Order: sequence, then C-alpha cells, then structure tokens
Amino acid sequence: MKVFEKVVDLQNELFEVRRQGKTVGLVPTMGALHDGHASLVRQSVQQNDVTVVSVFLNPTQFNDKGDLERYPRTLDADCKLVEACGADYVFAPSVSEMYPTPDMRRFEFPPQSTVMEGAKRPGHFNGVCQVVSRLFYMVRPDRAYFGEKDWQQIAVVKRLVDFINMNIEIVECPIVRDADGLAKSSRNSLLSADERAIAPNIYKVLKSSTGEVGKMSVQQLHDKVVAGINAIEGLEVEYFDIVDGNTLLPVQSWDDTPYVVGCITVYCGKTPVRLIDHIKYKD
Repeated sequence: MKVFEKVVDLQNELFEVRRQGKTVGLVPTMGALHDGHASLVRQSVQQNDVTVVSVFLNPTQFNDKGDLERYPRTLDADCKLVEACGADYVFAPSVSEMYPTPDMRRFEFPPQSTVMEGAKRPGHFNGVCQVVSRLFYMVRPDRAYFGEKDWQQIAVVKRLVDFINMNIEIVECPIVRDADGLAKSSRNSLLSADERAIAPNIYKVLKSSTGEVGKMSVQQLHDKVVAGINAIEGLEVEYFDIVDGNTLLPVQSWDDTPYVVGCITVYCGKTPVRLIDHIKYKD
C-alpha cells in the first residue's frame, strides 16, 4: 500500500491505473478509523480494481472549533487498518494541500442539507460538500463508499453528485455496531468507561420503539423515545426527528410515506460527546 500526501503524486499514480482500464473506489474518511470504516474499505476492495482511502480531518465542516480539536488523530493506526483490509492507496493531505486557498464555494441542497444536522450545525454540510467535491475531482472514482450511520450525509452527497454532474456511484454501507448495539463511531473513543456503558441505551430505546409503529401516533412515539433516553442519567437528546426517508422532512402520520426514518442526536456524559444514530420505521 502506498501513502500519498500530495495531490499530484496521487493523480499521477491514478492516471496509470485508469490507462490500464481499472476501476477506482474511494472511501472518504476523517481518520480515527474503526471496524465501520473497515467494512467500507473491504466492500470497495471487492467491487473495484483499486481502492483509495482518504484520511483528512476536514476543518471546514466543524462549526465548533473545540469539537475539531478533540477529534482523534491516529494516522499510523489508520494506515495499518486499511492496509489489512486490502486498500491500495491512502491519501493523507495537509490542510494547505487540500485548501491551498480558502474555499469560498457555497453548497445548499434543501431540504436534505437544511434540516436536522443542517439546522443544528450551521455550515456543516457546506464543509462536507467542499471537501467531498474536492476529493471527487482529485480521485475521479467510479464508486464512493459512505456508512449509513451518517445517513443524512449520504442524502446530501447524492444531491452534490447530481449538482456537479459527475458519474460516481454512491454506495451506502450498513451501520456496524458493537455487540451491545452502539453504532461504531470515531467519537466513541472520547467516551469514558462510564459514558461508554450508558451509550448503548440510545439504540436500545430506538430499537424497542419500532414495535410501537401503528400503535402510537408519530408524535406519541417521538415523545416516548425522547423521554426514555432523557430518563437515563448522562444522556440528553438534542433532537429526535421522524422523517420521510427521501425528502428528510418531518412526517405527521405513519401513512404519509412508505419510507419513515427516526434520526437522533444525543449528548453523552459530562464533556459531552455528541452521538448520532437512526432507525428505520418503514422501508
């Protein structure tokens, strides 16, 4: 496996790859990789001749500078993990390499980019679109792989691909969970032992709520989930939205759409660590 820090070096390598008619898969990451990322890499390796994994902690998608500073940085371990999964290249640029000049572009894809995370983290999805579009232009992949844990992000990236008119297949990969149900996340490493012990209750409450579809109204189920999680000391719901899985707009009734998803963000612990998850109620 080769590691590149410069765009030109990666592009020279990929020029030869494409000259040979090989397909390219891209797995964009911010580092601090875990089994969830590994599943994306393995799927790309299975479906493409060559796999590129980008490891870049993108500053433009953090509206909270403290959150950026706390984010784990583990490049050496990241490289070992993706090499073991069969990746061919790691692209690990500096901030100045990725952004030689400030990126003044503005991306807005309502409603997908303006609800939930878009509303709670102003500028977040604009930053995501800035870095993902740059990676797409640099790598020119045939396929790009994203985990369903960041479910809203996938919807935004699909809109981005249409907007920039690139022929890239966005491959959605299932959430990888620990045995106790907690969704794998780079942020999990920030949890203390006590916080890690209570965090699985988020998914536990979500999963149990699926049995209430049709028995309760949408609002009643919403209130039950929020109350159930907030009743656990150390957990506090920031938002829980039950939405149409395509438009991401709130639903009022289970009959509004055949595709209904519950999306949640919970603060865990004293720091606190912000954890996201979702559950499909109708699909």
